[in-house]
Amino acid sequence: LATAAIAPAAAPAAKDSAANAAPAAMPAAPAPAAPAQAAASATSSPFDSISINGFVDGYYSYNFQHPHGVAASVPAGNSGTELTPFRAFSAPTDTLSLNMIELTMSKTPDASNSRLGFNLTLGYGNAMNVVNSTDPAGLGFAQYLKEGYVSWLAPVGKGLQIDFGKFVTQHGAEVIETSGNWNYSRGILFTYAIPFYHFGLRSSYAFSDKYNASFFLVNGWNDIQDNNSGKSYGVSFGWNPTKKVSVIQNYMVGPEQFMDNGDIRQMFDTVVTYNPTSKLSLMWNFDYGRDTPNGTTTPVWWSGIAAYAKYAFNENYAVATRYEFYDDHNGFTTGGTPQDLNEFTLTFDRTVSRHLLTRWEFRRDMSNQPSMLRGTVPATSQNTVSGGLIYAFDIHEGH
Repeated sequence: LATAAIAPAAAPAAKDSAANAAPAAMPAAPAPAAPAQAAASATSSPFDSISINGFVDGYYSYNFQHPHGVAASVPAGNSGTELTPFRAFSAPTDTLSLNMIELTMSKTPDASNSRLGFNLTLGYGNAMNVVNSTDPAGLGFAQYLKEGYVSWLAPVGKGLQIDFGKFVTQHGAEVIETSGNWNYSRGILFTYAIPFYHFGLRSSYAFSDKYNASFFLVNGWNDIQDNNSGKSYGVSFGWNPTKKVSVIQNYMVGPEQFMDNGDIRQMFDTVVTYNPTSKLSLMWNFDYGRDTPNGTTTPVWWSGIAAYAKYAFNENYAVATRYEFYDDHNGFTTGGTPQDLNEFTLTFDRTVSRHLLTRWEFRRDMSNQPSMLRGTVPATSQNTVSGGLIYAFDIHEGH
């Protein structure tokens, strides 16, 4: 994720932190004399080809129902006694919170320069606790590593990029970084329907500006250290029929249960983006998952749909909305209680400067089961307001 400019974007950032990290732009200059050329060469640095950027993201959230205690529907990795259920990275409420500090060093492989590249993204804060909380190796094993992989651009056709290591998932319409989304809080589908990351091999190839595909061979969902000896496979297909429309179809299959290679999990994920005008952007996301838990023979399933709309008044002001419906048919993903969830979010963006983004949000969550809290009493709905502040930087900016 290139975080130097955080003005409201037409669509969420690419899943991969390095996927849209552009090389440092060097200013044009007139042809200098020979001594000047030697001086410029002497001051060049290997870091000129490496993108180094990051951000600091904090927020204040207020839950009108003042939940006290930890509900089963609070995602793993959150700590504290006042936590808002169904929130991935913004569960701590009625307090000033550090969502995430991120630092990325990356180099994109290039056929004309070097076919080798890498991505190292480190993170600290509540978001990283949640992302890495369910790894079988334990939270402390790679708690602060968001992504870490090496890349090789194989000389196949236009270039086949092969990555090995830990990388964020290809599934979903949202990303881990706040500035790469349209809303401040993460949606229910992002929190429960899909994984956060994978460890293994990924290959990507762009056939043209309209078609691209990726293939994955990984340990599974959210695990550097696998919980069984089986492997999961995934494919992703992207289609851009016009400059205004984008369609991404993802599929993943493999065993995900502890010490169980016989029962497989399947995941279907579809994301459609449409930009009818330069100011208005629309997006839809559909997810369907299916698995067979340890010790049972009856499959469980979950599915959901999310609809997004964003309108940018100008480069400094934008408003975004999100609606989701999620059916956790067997209670497999949200804490054991079968339930239907709805949520509506309204977000207002103000870009204060090139590096500073403020985001204000109202969100209402609803369930057909009392899986939320009003104080210590179970409730079927909750209302929250949040204010977030994101500061981004790029060390190459202005050079």
